Amino acid sequence: MSYKNICVHVPPRPRCAASVKIAFDLAEHFDAHLTGVFVDPVLMSPELLAVSTTPTLFASMQTQVKQRASEAKLIFDEAVASSAVRTQWKQPPGPMYSALNSFARYSDLLIVNQQADADRALILEGFADSAVIETGRPVLVVPAVGCDVPLHGKVLVAWNGSREAARAVNDAMPLLKFAKEVRVLCIDPPVNEHAEASSPGADLCFHLSTHGVKANVEELSGAGAHSGDLLLAHAAQYGANLIVAGAYGHSRMRELVLGGVTLKLLQHMKVPVLMSH
Repeated sequence: MSYKNICVHVPPRPRCAASVKIAFDLAEHFDAHLTGVFVDPVLMSPELLAVSTTPTLFASMQTQVKQRASEAKLIFDEAVASSAVRTQWKQPPGPMYSALNSFARYSDLLIVNQQADADRALILEGFADSAVIETGRPVLVVPAVGCDVPLHGKVLVAWNGSREAARAVNDAMPLLKFAKEVRVLCIDPPVNEHAEASSPGADLCFHLSTHGVKANVEELSGAGAHSGDLLLAHAAQYGANLIVAGAYGHSRMRELVLGGVTLKLLQHMKVPVLMSH
């Protein structure tokens, strides 16, 4: 298994150069085709939806869209200039979420940026998690603060034995094989009825070993703390370059109301996170 067709969302912001660089680095390593995609969120602004769109206003909006598209393509083209990666540029029409999600289904991996405070003016709330839920593809989310370390250093796998976690591990296998070191983190692992039985973390390590991935397991007691906080703290202590995690084991609405690991990661991540649902 390998990534042979990678898609990266490129907003018109200089900070997004980090996600584009990661995309090119991965495309080079996996000899993959890379598609840069721009979708514009301007029509999603509630201020615009609340007023009638006059021809003059619509023309002004279209001019702004073209300007942002040009800025985004410039970021992408600057990365292309020093690379032999096979690339293409796409600007699919339609609403932001559906346009990107539909297009991303024709790729092996989608790379997007974490929402930054400045993005709220363009209504990007929930953009990354929408991609995770809707695309049916693994989504690599790059932190808004950027990323200046390679992904193939230390990888931390958040493991709870769930369907979503299993999907994430399978989707991340090319990166796990690429990694220098892999750690499986289990928070409050279930107590097995049979003393001779191995732990979920040990079982996953064995599975990874059959794919040539050497991993060790770390088990933590939550002691009432939020699992997301523990995961982020352990990632920082471990010096992880990448976190692999299943997304939305509970419904999205429940996580929005009660708080969950997925939202905690998306809001407070400091290193890239690969998520699958």
